[in-house]
Amino acid sequence: MGEAPAFLVDDLQDGPLNGLELNNGTCKTTTVVGEKTYVTVGADDGTLSIDVQIFDRSLGEWVHPTVLGTKPLSCNGHSAVLFENRILVLKKGSKSDDQIWFLEVDTEYVRQQRKKLGTEVVAWSKGVIGNAEKPIVISGPSGVGKGTLISMLMKEFPSMFGFSVSHTTRAPRNMEKDGVHYHFTEKSVMEKEIKSGKFLEFASVHGNLYGTSVEAVEVVADAGKRCILDIDVQGARSVRASSLEAIFIFVCPPSMEELEKRLRDRGTETEEQILKRLRNAQAEIEQGKSSNIFDFILYNDNLEECYDRLKKLLGLDGFVATSPKSAAPREINLPTDHSVSKIDDKIIISCISSGLDKESKNSIMLDVSSLKGGAPGRTRGLDFQVIGSMDQLS
Repeated sequence: MGEAPAFLVDDLQDGPLNGLELNNGTCKTTTVVGEKTYVTVGADDGTLSIDVQIFDRSLGEWVHPTVLGTKPLSCNGHSAVLFENRILVLKKGSKSDDQIWFLEVDTEYVRQQRKKLGTEVVAWSKGVIGNAEKPIVISGPSGVGKGTLISMLMKEFPSMFGFSVSHTTRAPRNMEKDGVHYHFTEKSVMEKEIKSGKFLEFASVHGNLYGTSVEAVEVVADAGKRCILDIDVQGARSVRASSLEAIFIFVCPPSMEELEKRLRDRGTETEEQILKRLRNAQAEIEQGKSSNIFDFILYNDNLEECYDRLKKLLGLDGFVATSPKSAAPREINLPTDHSVSKIDDKIIISCISSGLDKESKNSIMLDVSSLKGGAPGRTRGLDFQVIGSMDQLS
């Protein structure tokens, strides 16, 4: 809590204003949610991120929230409109993939972080047109063949699937490259990000942290690919408890005797290591079968048959792999000068400039009825269409 810049206090005394251009080169929006007024302020030079302040009328004072997520850079102004438990922020004059943002003020993620941190919390999430295929979580004991199944999938459908790059606090080895083999980071940084909910799963191994971040999975989806997560049962349990919507598959050996034979045939472990892997495998199989983590269980008694069953589960049976789709993703081009209004679950973006051609004078209807995801990742499920008049809404 504390004081806010004088211009904010003065402006609020005149009532909430949306997209107010201020004399000092900044732009402000105010959005009222209950007893709180959320104020977003950005500079017009794009050098600073959009700042968030809250005026709590019940307390009669300013609250400085903890702001989570990747903060959008300010631009040539922005507009805002409230939609349920989040504020839709539209940046003016930005690139098509940087125009739509959501400031979450009372989502499940925000409530969890508010309780955990003991402070007022808001969270940013980038809005994305369209949806992404659900990620695939594949688990199974060592030696069951899940790595081989994944390799077969990647080889047959190279443009369809991708791996997320994990984070680790250990030092790089030999020719390992940051961002390729791992995201190498400091332990204190990763611990802070884990606390703020930015990781789907993590584990401590020999004093170092390893984990899968939400952002790493989102990057794969941004590239138009379906993310595959090859993680253990404990990691799968963590992902299941997160906000990520995924398909969970557990790969089982036909029997413990067959699994032991496969481990011994590899000839890569000592007797002690084999016995340890078998003990761990028994525990993992029991958890995989009895828990509510996994949607499907595959028995790898015959590799080719198991692979065919895997493809069927993913809707790929009979699918012929082709070159990547040439169709570009749909992009929304917002007019620099616009006004924003809301009708039910649709956001109407109307051009207010007079120097544009006839086609660009049409309004844009942004459908927010099927939003998925959100902070700390992307908000997907947006759709839009260009409309000639308000009559087309009926």
